Amino acid sequence: MNNHNLFLDFINTDLKSEQSQFIFRFHKYDLLFTSDNGVFSKNMIDYGSRVLLDNIEITNEKTLLDVGCGYGTFGICLNKVYSHLNVDMVDVNDRALELAKLNAKNNNIHANIYKSFIYENVQGSYDVIVTNPPVRAGKEVVTTILQESIEHLNENGSLWVILQKKQGAPSAKKKMEEVFGNCEIVKEIRDITCYIV
Repeated sequence: MNNHNLFLDFINTDLKSEQSQFIFRFHKYDLLFTSDNGVFSKNMIDYGSRVLLDNIEITNEKTLLDVGCGYGTFGICLNKVYSHLNVDMVDVNDRALELAKLNAKNNNIHANIYKSFIYENVQGSYDVIVTNPPVRAGKEVVTTILQESIEHLNENGSLWVILQKKQGAPSAKKKMEEVFGNCEIVKEIRDITCYIV
């Protein structure tokens, strides 16, 4: 899928820059994040992302891809705790990518951060793919993230997804079962569901 127009209203590139900073504690680390207008959850790490971070299991996995990385939540937090991970982070939003690079630098994280419309510029495959899909970009984008992830997962790799029920979690589960043959609910809390396939 190459319909970049799906993102025109979603990216908000014309918003005036007004950077702000906050600290997010993950495991024993106090991580400094710089955020800005025009990026998802600009004032703090959103609740859904925190649910995924609290429940994801990383053991011997060596490579991780953060799809729709925003200002770097998953890639930075997970690489800080699991320093053996080789992390790639992709987004289509230029401002988000600049923030992710800044946040990686400020938190001493070495990650490959680059622009990609979903998997368009992603090469190779990974042990883990994580995503908090941009539901405001539309169902087609979310479905593509889930469906095409199989082409970028190593054998025995896992896809971790966080979604709200009201934003299509049940249909996303159905799609993942269709693509992968399995989909496990790791955690349900309030209307947030964390999935692994």
